[in-house]
Amino acid sequence: MRIRSDIFVSALTRRVFADGGYAAVVCKGSDAAGAIFVRQRFRDGLETLYGPAPQMMIGEDARDDRLFEERVSKADPEATEALIAREMKFDSDLWLVEIEVDAIGDYLALVTVPGP
Repeated sequence: MRIRSDIFVSALTRRVFADGGYAAVVCKGSDAAGAIFVRQRFRDGLETLYGPAPQMMIGEDARDDRLFEERVSKADPEATEALIAREMKFDSDLWLVEIEVDAIGDYLALVTVPGP
């Protein structure tokens, strides 16, 4: 069984703070099953946005894990904001968490997109 969204977000923010980073919940979604988006801010002003991985990218062995994919990589804040606005139109009960860390490390389980 997959962990609830509110518990996942709480654990994520605590881990970031424990490692000396900064984390904030910008938008609180559905406690049980809201989609989680993570906005990573860098010191140079650029941002990366992570969102839930599509179901087709999730294997049977990882069905209960929360897996993320990179939606925008080291982009201007305006590009990230535009994508978030589109996602919020589609899904109004999503979570948006902002973190300020240099590397995503093991905070999120990322899927890799196969190249051409």
